[in-house]
Amino acid sequence: MPAPGPGAPLRVPPKCNRCQINRVAWTNPRVDFCYACLPGGPFDAPPCTRCGSTIEYFSQGLCSRCHPRSSEHVGSCKGCLAWGVRPQYNWTCWSCRWWASHYPEGTCIHCGRATRISDTGACRLCLENARLHQEPGRAPDVAGANQHGQQLFFANMMVKRRASPMPDRVTWHGRWSTKNKNQLPYSQDTTFDENAAEQLLLFDMAPDPEALRRRILLEDSELTRYCAALVADHAHRYGWSTRQRNAVMQTLRMLQTVRSTPTAKIRASDIVALRRYDGTITSTTDVLAEAGLLIEDVPTRVEKYFTATFIASAGLPPLMEQHLRLWLQIMIGGSRQSPRQIPRDPATVELHIRGLAPVVQAWVEAGHQSFAEITQNDIRAALQTLPAGTLRHFAENGLKSLFKILKGRRLVFTNPMRGLDTARIATNIPLPLNTALIRAELNDPNPAVALAVALIAFHALTAKQVRELQLTDIVDGRLRIAGRDIPLAAPVRTRLTAWLDYRTAAWPASANPHLLVNRRTAPRLTPAGRSFPWVHCAVRPQALREDRILHEIHATGGDVRRLCDLFGLSVEGATRYLKTIEHHDLTTDPAASGGQPATRANAKQPDEKA
Repeated sequence: MPAPGPGAPLRVPPKCNRCQINRVAWTNPRVDFCYACLPGGPFDAPPCTRCGSTIEYFSQGLCSRCHPRSSEHVGSCKGCLAWGVRPQYNWTCWSCRWWASHYPEGTCIHCGRATRISDTGACRLCLENARLHQEPGRAPDVAGANQHGQQLFFANMMVKRRASPMPDRVTWHGRWSTKNKNQLPYSQDTTFDENAAEQLLLFDMAPDPEALRRRILLEDSELTRYCAALVADHAHRYGWSTRQRNAVMQTLRMLQTVRSTPTAKIRASDIVALRRYDGTITSTTDVLAEAGLLIEDVPTRVEKYFTATFIASAGLPPLMEQHLRLWLQIMIGGSRQSPRQIPRDPATVELHIRGLAPVVQAWVEAGHQSFAEITQNDIRAALQTLPAGTLRHFAENGLKSLFKILKGRRLVFTNPMRGLDTARIATNIPLPLNTALIRAELNDPNPAVALAVALIAFHALTAKQVRELQLTDIVDGRLRIAGRDIPLAAPVRTRLTAWLDYRTAAWPASANPHLLVNRRTAPRLTPAGRSFPWVHCAVRPQALREDRILHEIHATGGDVRRLCDLFGLSVEGATRYLKTIEHHDLTTDPAASGGQPATRANAKQPDEKA
């Protein structure tokens, strides 16, 4: 076949119709198969007509390095003209990619090219040529070094400069430096006032993302100069990467650009609004909170749910709304006033709100204006309209907490829930899990999943205990948690070692004290979310814990005392598993256990799961 001429098309060749892996052998003349799938083949691909290579044939007689539409084709950088970049990175070397996010476009005053230029007006090519002729102890002479021409170089070959013996955190020496103007704290005379007068907007219009991106490259404001040293210190203490630190500084520039009052403190809602422009929300909020410049005005998830459930619905009397807000405040923040109360878990408060919503709505429709008008008969009538089950249980618990707080604050005359019989919630019978499924999760390639499953499968920890487990809770192969001293099983220690090795390699400078961390929590001190790492697991932690306890009760012949000592259960909680011995067919008949195979008939030891 003839070699491709200068007028050959340069479009991306399609894939082979048969294997859908390799590119077609030719596009001009058209061939729909690669050389390995040609009819009568397979055939050996010919050498490249440009470089003569006999490997990695691409299409149209060219190899993957020579074909201009191949992802492996090598060319020159668009910014600094360095040789060795590929189209998959938009023909840009690593240094020019960094320049694109920190410097604006312009015309270089030395070579006249239209490209990214620094604050001195020089492009990266001119600066690199000046550094080649830079004398020790003297600033680079950009104009003189580029007077008679420029020396090109290979891309991504610049060696990272050795860090100077200066301290990691930038400090103020009483003089202004143009070189690191965005890395020094601003004058101490600058004040940020949370009550500063703000110009109200007539029309709230989001700025153009492209215009905002160009603006922040030139932004040099009081906020960025004031917070730069704080960002550097925070990044040093929490083990942030350079990329994360630069992202926070870019978000601060973006925030200062869109603000109408530069000297006012920053509201958290303004930071959250930057998510549409790919701003770093959580890390920026942490820095501003540490600097004392943050006004927390973003409602929590519970407050949003409360507003959507009660306040958004029209017709709620003002007195009832006031009492419900007081109840929510005490439930979330606790109370030191008698009767004292510790803060409740937000998930518990959400369940109370879910149960209270239909009952309060029924009272409003009946014409009640205050909770002081409610009697036991009203409560019984409202509860009877609810279906028996979890919703009625949530409603009863929510009414108990509501009237207890209102009675303690003397907002109602009596507590109508006192002495009222509540319905018992139905409990299910724990069922065993498939041992093959547990074994597969114990050998999961994700070390976080394998460790979490092992901790629950062998020691029956709760999902909350695993999430809040800290590195200092494990000493000499023993786990100390909730007053229990647990010797870790050998399979657990193996998976613990694998996870610690992975954590050290992924986040070597992380200061998070929790055992399980992820990309989001490694640079902070908070525990991981509830879905980590169970979102990648095929079993739920509660079912895994029940399987372990169920196995133990059958292995010991119904020893309730041992269950309480091993797993920290109450007598009532252990009795739930004791009842399964009376239904022994659930562990021997797969059909009786929901189609799951029997795995606990012979009371195997937990170590057999591994």
